[in-house]
Amino acid sequence: MLYDLIIIGGGPGGAAAAIYAARKQLRTLLVTSDFGGQSIVSEDIQNWIGTPTITGADLAKNLKNHVLTYAGAIVEIQEEQKVISVEKIEGGFSIKTDGDNTYTTKTILSCAGSSRRKLTVPGAERLEHKGLTYCASCDGPMFSNMDVAVIGGGNAGIETVAQLLAYTKSVTLINRSETFRADEITVKKVLSNPKITVIKNADIAEITGEKFVEGIKIKDKKTGEEKIVKVAGIFVEIGQIPNTNFIKNLVDLDEYGRVKIDPWTQSSSTVGIWAAGDCTNALYHQNNIAVGDAIKAAENIYLYLHTK
Repeated sequence: MLYDLIIIGGGPGGAAAAIYAARKQLRTLLVTSDFGGQSIVSEDIQNWIGTPTITGADLAKNLKNHVLTYAGAIVEIQEEQKVISVEKIEGGFSIKTDGDNTYTTKTILSCAGSSRRKLTVPGAERLEHKGLTYCASCDGPMFSNMDVAVIGGGNAGIETVAQLLAYTKSVTLINRSETFRADEITVKKVLSNPKITVIKNADIAEITGEKFVEGIKIKDKKTGEEKIVKVAGIFVEIGQIPNTNFIKNLVDLDEYGRVKIDPWTQSSSTVGIWAAGDCTNALYHQNNIAVGDAIKAAENIYLYLHTK
């Protein structure tokens, strides 16, 4: 079968696109390892518009149910599969999954997302979701009036600090070098807040705590001195790894490996391929933004298929 559209990824963006594809009667296949995206691990999401609070697991369930409500016979779903390669063929594209399945389609929408670059020091894996988190937007408010730390000096790290300063008792920003990679104007504004402490030239040696995070052991890169900073929460912002390996030979990527898109249409450099969400070079990466961008792409895909 030649599908009109194959959507890759079952996060908020992929689910939104599938719902719109169904309503527009596009013969669609949604391929995903699971529904929910990165937020599936969050205990309390407070910025999903229209729902004051929801767990990641419930969000994933709601996304799947919404897709199934409209899917009918027009949208098929292949779960527990990852796309491993995409090839250009006459009239469209051929997609292969890790389940050794091959599908053909006229168009592709990649909502494959990204994965957080994880902290790999002792205690980090054990205390993840127990005070150590990779999503300030999801988990930050739970640390109101507490001492917290942010690891990472890029734009994402500085933006996380700015967000946390609004409701935490204090924020310790830990940067591995002397200088920050974030925009200078933003850094200057954030660091002027009296609630922030900055530690530079620091390596993370260990995350401490028994049942929950109690602190961070850091090592000065110049002197070798180690010390423990006591905090109740740790927010890690050391980069993301976009899930674009399967498509890297077909579309233009930026220096971080993200799909370059036209923000007007979400189209990639290759005719017939669109992308939305964390796998793109969009300015912001949030669930709500991924939904809007994926819907924008679905609208444009419909016009492409019906005006060729």
